Order: sequence, then C-alpha cells, then structure tokens
Amino acid sequence: MKYVLAYDIGTTGVKTCLFSIDKDISLVSSAQRGYHLYILPDGGAEQDGEEWWEAMCATTREIFSAGTVAPSEVAGLSFCSQMQGLVLVDRSGVPVRRPMSYMDQRSGEELRRGIAHGVQIAGANVRKLLTSLRLTGAVSSSVKDPLWKYKWVEGHEPENFARAWKWLDVKEYLILRCTGEAVMTRDSAYATFLYDTRKGHQGWSEKLCRMFGVRMEHLPRLVDATELVSRLTEKAAGELGLAPGTPVFGGGGDAALICVGAGAAAVGSTHIYCGTSGWVSTVTERQMVDVTAMIAAIVGAQNGRYSYFAEMETAGKCLEWVKDHLALDEIGIYLEKRDVAHSQEAVYRSLYDYMTETVKDVPPGSGGVIFTPWLHGNRCPFEDPSAAGMFFNIRLETGKTEMINAVLEGTCFHLNWMLECQERKLRTSNPVRFVGGGALSPVTCQRLADITGRTVEVVENPQNVGAVGAAAVVGVGLGEIESLDAVCRFIPVAARYTPDPARTALYRPYYEVFKRLYRSNQKNFQALNRAGNRG
Repeated sequence: MKYVLAYDIGTTGVKTCLFSIDKDISLVSSAQRGYHLYILPDGGAEQDGEEWWEAMCATTREIFSAGTVAPSEVAGLSFCSQMQGLVLVDRSGVPVRRPMSYMDQRSGEELRRGIAHGVQIAGANVRKLLTSLRLTGAVSSSVKDPLWKYKWVEGHEPENFARAWKWLDVKEYLILRCTGEAVMTRDSAYATFLYDTRKGHQGWSEKLCRMFGVRMEHLPRLVDATELVSRLTEKAAGELGLAPGTPVFGGGGDAALICVGAGAAAVGSTHIYCGTSGWVSTVTERQMVDVTAMIAAIVGAQNGRYSYFAEMETAGKCLEWVKDHLALDEIGIYLEKRDVAHSQEAVYRSLYDYMTETVKDVPPGSGGVIFTPWLHGNRCPFEDPSAAGMFFNIRLETGKTEMINAVLEGTCFHLNWMLECQERKLRTSNPVRFVGGGALSPVTCQRLADITGRTVEVVENPQNVGAVGAAAVVGVGLGEIESLDAVCRFIPVAARYTPDPARTALYRPYYEVFKRLYRSNQKNFQALNRAGNRG
C-alpha cells in the first residue's frame, strides 16, 4: 500500500486529500481552505499566488496533525487544478503581478487585434483560423483565453511584462514552488493554443508564437501527467510539513483529470461537471472543433486522448449566489445549526439538504420562471462576456421556492444545451457520469436526468473526483496502477437516476424558451454590461 497526496486547486479554495492506493484508491483524510477571487470593475478576475501556497501549507499540516500517517510515508504528490490562468513569474519564481484567473475578461481589444480582424469565419481571421486549426485543432477565440491575457499584460503593464521569465498556469506555479522546476503539462500547454498537436510535432509551435507575438523563451519545459517532475526542495518541504525529496508528478488540469476520477476516461464516455463552473466532456481519440459553438477537443491526461469539451462559466456559483441572496436572508446564516458561510463543501451539503426539502416537489418549469446562469458572461455555446443572469417571467404568485428551483433548472438547461451541441460532432454516452459539488444533491441529479433524458450515474464523493484523478496520476507514475484507463475499476457507481419521460416532455417547452433568451436579449446585455459601462 502507498500513501499519496492530491491537491485539488479550485477557483475559490484548495482541497488537499491523502489517499491510500492498494486494491482501490481510498480517501484517508482531507482538509480544505478558501482563498480570494478578486473581481475587478473592468472585467478582471485575479487571485494571489501566495494565498494558494498558504492554503496548501495549512491543509497539508492539518492532515498530518492527527499523526495517523507520517509525512515520510507519502510516496508522491500531484495536482488537479483550475486551468487557463496566467501566472507570469520572474527568475526567482515570484509572480510579476497577481495571477489572472480563467474568468478574467479584460483582453477584448487584444482578441480583436490578434484574431478578430480582416476576412473572418466565425469571428476569426481566416488565415489565423486555418493555421491554428491545422496545427492545434482549435483556435484561441475567447476573450478569456490565456494567450490574450498574456498580450494584455504586454500592452498594459510593460514593466511587469519585461520582468517575466516564464508563463505558467496555476498548478505549474505550485509545482515551481515545490521543486524549483518551471514545467507545464501537455493539457495546460494545449490550453494556451500554442501547442502543436500533430503526430510527430507535439510541442510548442514556433509558427504560432511568431503569428501571435509570443516569446518562445517564456514557455516552460513540457511534461506528461504521470511524469516525475522532480522532488520537494528542503524549503518547500519545511513549509508544507512534508519530507524533503518527496516525488512530485505533473498532474493535470481539472478538465483532464476529473474524467479520470469520475471513471469516465474510456473513449466515448461522457461526464458532466457542476462545481463553481460547469462543463460537458466526452472522451475521443480524434481532434475536432465546433467554432460556432465554442467547443474543442482538448488534450487529455493520456497521450492520444482528447476531451471534447464544452464549458459554462458559472454553474455551482449560481447556487452560491442563491445561498447569499435568496436563502440565507430567509433561513439565517445557519442551516441545520451548521455554519455554511465559509465552507464550500458545507455550502453544498447544507444548502442541498435545504433545497431537497424545499424544492423537490416544485413542478417542471418553476411556475413559468426561467433563470439564465450567465452570472459572469458565457463561453459555450455562445461566447459573450456581456451575457448575464436573469429571472424571466416572474409573476405576482412567484415565490422564492420557484426562483430557487429555477436556478437549479436553468443550470441543468444550459448543461443540456452543451450536451446537444456535442451531439453534432460525436455520439455522447448514455448513461452520463455526473460529478462535482452539484452531484451531492439527489434533487439536482434527478432534475438533470429528467431535463437531459439521460440516465445519470454518480460515484462516491463526487466532489472529490479531481483529487482522485490526481492520486491516480501518482499511482501510475509510481507503478502502483497499470494505466489511467485501469482507474475505472476502482470507481464503482454509487447511485443511478433514470429520467421520467413524462417530466422530460414537460420540460421541453421551457427548455426551448431558455435557448431563445440569449438571442432575444443579446443587444440588451451588451448595452448594459460592456466593460466601462458597468456600475
């Protein structure tokens, strides 16, 4: 038996998990800490690298404070992390500015200058679009892509840019803190849209760097997910409370490793994630892209595998909004005598317990009220940072119960919309695996089954699947697990939800209206929410 540490680096906090690997992957202990997401009035979204590291150190020390397992018994550690951040560090490994979150949307002008000019297809310059598609199978066409964040820093903060040594993502910065090595896993590299995916060419593309004005010397060494990067330095080990020399493996982004932890890594498997953000992902052996719906097959944790990936910016975050603005003012800061104000997992569990009792009997359609879950813009199936949330069709008889249920339904509507968009290019699976904090609620699981018309499968502790994927990476790297494909044997289905055909039919007209709401209000969103006109 081996003990491994997995760090799940989310948008609002880190969850550190100690696993044992034997005949299965078993959770021994876990701890979590939150940190800030700084939302700026100009569309910026930033985090603090020191806060990430301090949260890692605090949770690691907490896990070993009980003394059940000694730090020297840890055979290796790795990461599952939020993706598409921008962390520019200097030669001493210190960020030259506060890291930019994947949610940052300041670089609209850089996007327009960089690709949205001249003769266009789907909003992208034809020459650059075709070159990007040929080399990477996708194109950097979102204002939130790290390429345009990089160009924004270059244009707006030349002093900081001049100090930059390497361009890293979130977990890569933490690997640097652990080992002193500046590396990037291939899935994170792909997310920059500067990674050549063609057979025999896998690596940074000089042609794309020239085309977009990126300095090749800023790009770090590439590593595989299961690769031993290096070992914990004396300094890092001392701060974390671990043994110096502990092996550190590459790990992966959440999009790559959650499918592994969900037991949905086989070709053709589809999983749906509902955490702070949300997505639909289907594993494929070939690259594909739908530029009209903003869906691309991204590089997975395993070589030769891709995740056809559709993302929404705010999913579970909408439920946090419900907690803050619709629930807590009515039922108090405490749900069942438990303080939920500072614990994300407690938020999910306690709020969902409340919702189960409150909204489980609300008929499909929430009395005609529809909620759009675009609280920080949207990415798929339409890219628009100006899109926003709204309650549509509120009447005198509408109450909070209907509004809370509408938020739940609206999130599921959007997930189903992305699932349908994926069907244009490939066959998604039935059943689907449902993971993330949203999958803790039987009410949500059944709503998702009824709205999609698919059987929904949930694993044990669905909120931990990213950490399970990171533990699996260590297990493969250590030779304890044969391959990432073999991980599914250790992840049985804990619950299964089958759709009710009558309820699926009742949801259909509400779903069709939901899909029309963006197009009907696109100009209104832009008029009210353009950067510079807010507030």
